[in-house]
Amino acid sequence: MPDTELLPKSEPLRRVEVFTGAGRRRDWTPEQKAEIIAECNRGVASVSAVARRHGLTPQQLFGWRREARRQAEGTVPAFAPVVVEPEAMMPAAGPERYMIEVVIGAVTVRIPRGVDPGWLQDVLRAVKAAT
Repeated sequence: MPDTELLPKSEPLRRVEVFTGAGRRRDWTPEQKAEIIAECNRGVASVSAVARRHGLTPQQLFGWRREARRQAEGTVPAFAPVVVEPEAMMPAAGPERYMIEVVIGAVTVRIPRGVDPGWLQDVLRAVKAAT
């Protein structure tokens, strides 16, 4: 069976690009990135169309947009402060003894020794979503 029989009959054939040789990593200046992001924000074409026009993947362009938005909002990822309290401040040995205490907003999660990591991840996601 020829390959053309596998194509849908309602759509005409489109151009196909074949890339040969080793790919290269392109360096984009901040000005070029800003211009491409602005093109997306104008809403004339979809992000995928803008990405194709500039030889990018849509994922790369979405990443650029997300990073630009974070920088504009001042919400770049940062580390949370960690406070280590002296051993004397901890409760006496027993089931109440906690290894880590996580404060998210007004919620405090006390994490005992040997807690299941999957369960803890679910709890922290739920608390973060609720705050």
